[in-house]
Amino acid sequence: MLRSPRAQRPRCLAQNSACRRRGFSVLGVQEVAPEKVSSYGIIDGAPTEEARTYTVKDMVEKPAQEEAPSRLAVLGRYIITPEIFDILENTPPGRGNEIQLTDALRVLAKQQPMYAYNFEGRRYDVGDKQGFIEATVEYALKRPEMRGKLLEYLKHIVDVNKE
Repeated sequence: MLRSPRAQRPRCLAQNSACRRRGFSVLGVQEVAPEKVSSYGIIDGAPTEEARTYTVKDMVEKPAQEEAPSRLAVLGRYIITPEIFDILENTPPGRGNEIQLTDALRVLAKQQPMYAYNFEGRRYDVGDKQGFIEATVEYALKRPEMRGKLLEYLKHIVDVNKE
């Protein structure tokens, strides 16, 4: 069953609603497999009374699996208060000799409350080649004008590549 973009909106709006209720920054997170924690910023959080919401105590950028405080990865869905811009201006380069948003968020979390919302739904890691291809194919299949020809093409590719 295909869902319209409008039908998918409440998942994203839940994070926005959490921000409005709290009045502070809310990071979108999801639990990742242990072997994937080193690819993400990982939060150290404590559950709040509100479902799927955590108080962010700290976070670490791309920790080794054994050093990760949790498996809750920050996944590029941010609602951040404007104070982050002044902090970023004064954030020295960190891991990879780049200014890391995670480093600035750690400072902000020490200055004001910060929350994480464990959002529901399918997430695509488009920074990963496999994730990019999956997102492209799955979204193309949702487009009525592309679906038929794409399915034919995919079936052809599978048949040609059978061993």
